[in-house]
Amino acid sequence: MKKKLIALYRFSGTWTGTIIIVLFLIFFVAQSFVIPSGSMMRTLLIGDFLFAKKFSYGIAIPHLPWLEIPIVPDFNNNGHLIEGSRPQREDIVIFRQPKNPKIHFVKRCVAVGGDEILYMDKRLLVHFHDITTQKQILSLYPKAKIITLNGKLWAENPYMQNYPGIRYVPEGYSSYQYLVAMHNDQQPIDMQPIYLEALNETAFYKKVEEDHYYMIGDNRDNSNDSRFWGSVPYSLIVGKPWAIYMSLEYRSYDIMLNGEFGAGKDNAKLKRICKNTPIESAECEKIWNEKERFTIRWGRVGREIDSLQYEYPID
Repeated sequence: MKKKLIALYRFSGTWTGTIIIVLFLIFFVAQSFVIPSGSMMRTLLIGDFLFAKKFSYGIAIPHLPWLEIPIVPDFNNNGHLIEGSRPQREDIVIFRQPKNPKIHFVKRCVAVGGDEILYMDKRLLVHFHDITTQKQILSLYPKAKIITLNGKLWAENPYMQNYPGIRYVPEGYSSYQYLVAMHNDQQPIDMQPIYLEALNETAFYKKVEEDHYYMIGDNRDNSNDSRFWGSVPYSLIVGKPWAIYMSLEYRSYDIMLNGEFGAGKDNAKLKRICKNTPIESAECEKIWNEKERFTIRWGRVGREIDSLQYEYPID
């Protein structure tokens, strides 16, 4: 036994051994990801570098890093070598985007298979398929959050009370306005508009498919998520964010002001940094470049996501 351990130790010190160990960790234990967009602000920020637990929901089919090519067939036909537990409501999940599985997304699971969703401007209503009585739902959410529609109990914005990073602060048009515009232009979206007579309002409706999960960003007015491209099947679930090992602010003033390819715009932060100085000014640009660009957010380094998400967001 001792000889085997010595041989293993020596092998790990070789280039081949090092590569095998690193790939094993990436495939089955933890993988590094960076947050590229503001869809999870202010729970997760652009420039957060985090480790993800690859074993939270079973062991997903390993893919070659960067190439995103699976190295083994999907024997179980569920995207996983070893099937595991499913994402739960409120979990922050890393998954492959259904329309382009080579791209990883990070969102919060707001509903699971069998649940129903109604989305209106700044209002997300969820009917939980496994919570059928008023006593059950009142044990989880305050009475003011509960609405009865068409004989069903719905919780309004059910997760905002627990996670301060969830917000509705549009940078331009809101997600609701985009859904309306896309529906009117007959562009594909995942939710269907319905008229709610009891509220005298039009909402977008969705019933989540079995073994699927509805993922929405905490920055709900500025998030490209399930509302536009659909539920995420278990086969595309990768893991769960673990901890932030580095957090950098690197966006230019122009990106902060105007965005780039639909991402990065953050006028709210410009206003916080520039205070009484108009954000569309050379003075604000100078303040941003001198004080914030290329800074390290030390307050986030080393923080676990499971604890960070319950705190009031900091930059």
